[in-house]
Amino acid sequence: MTPMGQQKAAATLHERITGALVGAAVGDALGGPVEGYSPDRIVERHGGRVHGVVGPWNGDDWRTARPIAPYHKGDGHVTDDTLMTHALVRVYARVRDHLDAYAIADHLVPDLMTTPRWIPELEAEALPLQRIFLAEKWLVARLHYGHVDPREAGVGNIVNCGAAMYTAPVGLVNAANPAGAYTEALDIAGAHQSSYGREAAGVFAAAVAAACTPGATPDSVVAAALELAKDGTRAAIERVCDVARGYTDFESALTPLREAVAPYDTVGPDYRAPSLGARRPSRLHSIEELPIALGMVVVARGDYRHAVLGSVNYGRDCDSIATMAGALAGALGSPVPAEWSKTVAEASRLDLHEPADTLTAVTGEIFRRDQDRRRTHERLFAALGGTGCSD
Repeated sequence: MTPMGQQKAAATLHERITGALVGAAVGDALGGPVEGYSPDRIVERHGGRVHGVVGPWNGDDWRTARPIAPYHKGDGHVTDDTLMTHALVRVYARVRDHLDAYAIADHLVPDLMTTPRWIPELEAEALPLQRIFLAEKWLVARLHYGHVDPREAGVGNIVNCGAAMYTAPVGLVNAANPAGAYTEALDIAGAHQSSYGREAAGVFAAAVAAACTPGATPDSVVAAALELAKDGTRAAIERVCDVARGYTDFESALTPLREAVAPYDTVGPDYRAPSLGARRPSRLHSIEELPIALGMVVVARGDYRHAVLGSVNYGRDCDSIATMAGALAGALGSPVPAEWSKTVAEASRLDLHEPADTLTAVTGEIFRRDQDRRRTHERLFAALGGTGCSD
């Protein structure tokens, strides 16, 4: 594990965006084949902890074995977390400015519905809509077919990590501006989620923005998240990260982190048999994935490999946990292992760097637009006799 002090101290914006997006995709691919299982089951299946890319849980029977069929999870295939993240990057590339809930309705939903793309888990070209989970299909049902106000369309959806899992690009566009990322992600996520699912999207985007700040550390990222987080989301992050600071290896942290987040998690101990109150709106609860991802980054002291492997071996919704932890560690400047990124890119038939190149260019354009808007406001405010204004 490489301490933060020994990592590259002055990563550029492009390097941080690349680290975050490639890191998220690789984490997603590593976590996919063990998603839904407990740490003990993972050890039993793989003869120990997972330390890299592994094959499907059911081997060659992945096409028919339940509950995963017909998805080829494993062998370096990304899941819907990455498909949605890349789709959001494409929306930024079209709009070339900050996004809101209407941009999700006008651009993301048509992208999911109308443009066939290579779907690694299906080993075929298909519409992304045919792969995404029911919580994401909600976007299409509510916005395209239901014509619901995009700002309110997320109300009624199950409350999970569906919106949070793909909001890393929002944090990157707002690099070093956690408050801006939080506000933008909350607006976007209103089309998808409500309650603590929407809150998690805002806080995750803020954490990614904070990780892009020069000199950022895991503790400074957590502090930025806590400054903005509300209700159960804030309480869960604070509790999990407090526990995480007492550990330096994920092996010993797996059970304590699960125990720390359990009071805030609505799913319950059996991930595949959620409790009656699972995924319902609440001000007292939190999604599990974001606090655990932050906790693993704290345990790993920001090291990418350690944070992602901890997230993967945690089990449960570990592809999304590793997606978030990978984005955060990558944005902090910790390098993604080249052997992992090469395997995932080849297996998934994806150029993992192209979305980062695109988003870097768009982020620069958005920043210049923001500068122009700020300067215009300063001039107009000064003309009103506002105090504290420069010439």
